Amino acid sequence: MAGSVNKVILVGNLGRDPEARNFQNGGKVVSFSVATSEAWTDRASGERKDRTQWHRVAIFNEKLGEIAEKYLRKGSKVYLEGQLESRKYTDKDGQEREVTEVVLRQFRGELTLLDSRAGGEMAETGGGYGGGASRSSGGDRPPRSGGGGGGWDSKPKGGADLDDDIPF
Repeated sequence: MAGSVNKVILVGNLGRDPEARNFQNGGKVVSFSVATSEAWTDRASGERKDRTQWHRVAIFNEKLGEIAEKYLRKGSKVYLEGQLESRKYTDKDGQEREVTEVVLRQFRGELTLLDSRAGGEMAETGGGYGGGASRSSGGDRPPRSGGGGGGWDSKPKGGADLDDDIPF
């Protein structure tokens, strides 16, 4: 059994366009903020209330960073999985600061674009242990998720008719 788990799953909207920064060693980070919101009705007053939480996101995965830069904009809805990491830095005024971010690293993390693109298609990308590459359709269009039928009323492939007499 593992001693601990550090995994963050967020579904929210971008608060600003992604910003890319290059490192001197050739690496790159793409960062943006994501807002998650919850709404409820106050039992005492019956008033509708909501709360928005902001999360900093940093992508160190090259393929996911490219896709974020290319397809994400302020307001885009995303699903992402990453790890929570804190780091310290000194700001331009010489003050030491600490920041906590959701980080998507190479071979760890997932990013799924939830907004419709190009005729209502859903865009999806993934990281994980399969090389951190995106599942994309190529070209200049955003990656598409697999479709291919599969509803409750769809017929099975191969012409087989599953018309069993099930007593319940």
